[in-house]
Amino acid sequence: MTMKVAPTAPGPLKTWLMAIRVPTLPAAVVPVLVGSATALADRQFNALAFVAALLASLLIQIGTNLANDYFDHQKGADTAERLGPTRVTQSGLVPPATVRTAMLLCFGCAALCGAVLIYIGGWPILLVGLLSIASGILYTGGPFPLGYNGLGDIFTFIFFGVVAVLGTDYLHTGAFRWVALLASLPVALLVTAIIVVNNLRDVPTDRKAGKHTLAVIFGERFARIEYDVLVGGAFLCLPVVWLGGGASPFTLLAWLSIPLALPMLKLISNEQGQALNAGLRGTARLHMVFGALLALGLLLGAR
Repeated sequence: MTMKVAPTAPGPLKTWLMAIRVPTLPAAVVPVLVGSATALADRQFNALAFVAALLASLLIQIGTNLANDYFDHQKGADTAERLGPTRVTQSGLVPPATVRTAMLLCFGCAALCGAVLIYIGGWPILLVGLLSIASGILYTGGPFPLGYNGLGDIFTFIFFGVVAVLGTDYLHTGAFRWVALLASLPVALLVTAIIVVNNLRDVPTDRKAGKHTLAVIFGERFARIEYDVLVGGAFLCLPVVWLGGGASPFTLLAWLSIPLALPMLKLISNEQGQALNAGLRGTARLHMVFGALLALGLLLGAR
C-alpha cells in the first residue's frame, strides 16, 4: 500500500519569484533596450538615465504583476479552476495584505527612480511616470479596472510598448523622435500578444468572474486572429522602421526570430486551456529575442 505525500509548500524565495512572475520581466527590459539603442545609434546616451529607466520599468512591471495577483483574487477572477501558473494570493501562499504592501512598495520605489528621470527629462517624464504607474494599478484595480472592461490590450500596447520606448529615447536625446516611435510599434505589438495568450487561456474562468477581456467579449476565434495580426504585424513593421524612420537596414536582423514565431502561431491557433501556458512562455521568449535583435540592429547602424 502506498501513501500519498502532501506537496511541499515552496520556500519564501520561490514564492516571491512566483509572485513577481520572473518570466514576464523581459517585457520590462526590452523597451528600455530598444529606446536606448535608437538614441545610441545617433551617438546620444545617458548612462544614469539608462539605469534609472531600467529599474523603474522593472519595478512598474513587478508592481503591476503584484497588483494583478491581489486584485484578481479580490474580484474572484483567480479561483481553484485557474489554468495558468500559481498565483500566490489565491493559493494562500502569501496573505493579501502582504501582497498589497509589496505592490505599493514596488510602485513607491519606481517613483523614486522616476524622480531621477524627472530631473533628467523634466515634466514630460513626470507625466509619463504617473500615467504608467496609474495604468499598472488600474489594470485590475479601481472602480473601472482596464483589464475587466476590454481595455487591457490597448493600454498594454500604449504603456508597455510605445510610451516605454519613446520615453526612454527621450531621456537620452531630449526629443520625441520619429525613429523611436516607429521602433516602439513592433515592441508594443509583441508585448500585447503576450496578454492576448493569457486572456485566451483564461476565457472560461474570466467569463464566470465577469472579467470582460476582448477574448471574452468577441470570442476565442477573435483572440486567435488578434494574436496572428500582432505577431505578423511586428515583423512587417521592421522595413517601416528602416525606411520610414531612417534607421539602419540591420534592424531587419529581428527577422531572425521568425523560427520562434512560427511554432507559436501554430500553437495558439490550435490549442486551448493549460496547453496555452507553453504559448505564453514562448511568446514572452519571442518578445525578448526579437527586441534584443532589433536593438542590436539599431546599434550596428550607429552613425
